[in-house]
Amino acid sequence: MTNYLQFLAFAVIVVLVPGPDFAVVTSNTMRAGRRRGWWAAVGVTTSNAVQGTAAAAGLGAVIVRSEPLFQTIRWCGVAYLLYLGTRALLSARRGDYPEAVDDASGTGRAFAGWRQGFLSNITNPKVLTFYLAVLPQFLSARASFGTAAAFALSHAVLSLLYLSLLVAAMARARRVLARRRVRRALDAATGTAMVGFGARIALSGR
Repeated sequence: MTNYLQFLAFAVIVVLVPGPDFAVVTSNTMRAGRRRGWWAAVGVTTSNAVQGTAAAAGLGAVIVRSEPLFQTIRWCGVAYLLYLGTRALLSARRGDYPEAVDDASGTGRAFAGWRQGFLSNITNPKVLTFYLAVLPQFLSARASFGTAAAFALSHAVLSLLYLSLLVAAMARARRVLARRRVRRALDAATGTAMVGFGARIALSGR
């Protein structure tokens, strides 16, 4: 239990540090409202659950040790972040935004939010590395798969809680944040952040 509480404290710190997930969820909330932002958050959490479970089962180590597979995932992540970042920067440059209306209909738009959240996270090798490098530090040598999976899924739940609060706050302030000048600044900031995260992953090598 002590190890678990220590892991939760560390996981909270990791979750609160802004990264690609923060930028993607913010962008989706601003573009189409609370529902799409929330589904983007669910996409991130789904990816966390998949990678955490894979790491607990030992599959994550196989992926990391397979250099061609690991590099393919890494470069897919770089390309996707650069794509999203470039799109946000172009949107900021055009500055043509419709009236801020919360899009509460359409499974297609909800899936688009989920897809962006899932893909931005599943192709980020830093997430899998976190589970492989950090998680074992809080587990005993005899820890079962169930224990390791419970630790990993706790991180996923914390991520969902935080991103859901972010979506709620952004949606509440959306009328103000959606003003043309503010929206252009936000798109420029999130676009620059996504491009920066993509460049950092590209230059990190591992």
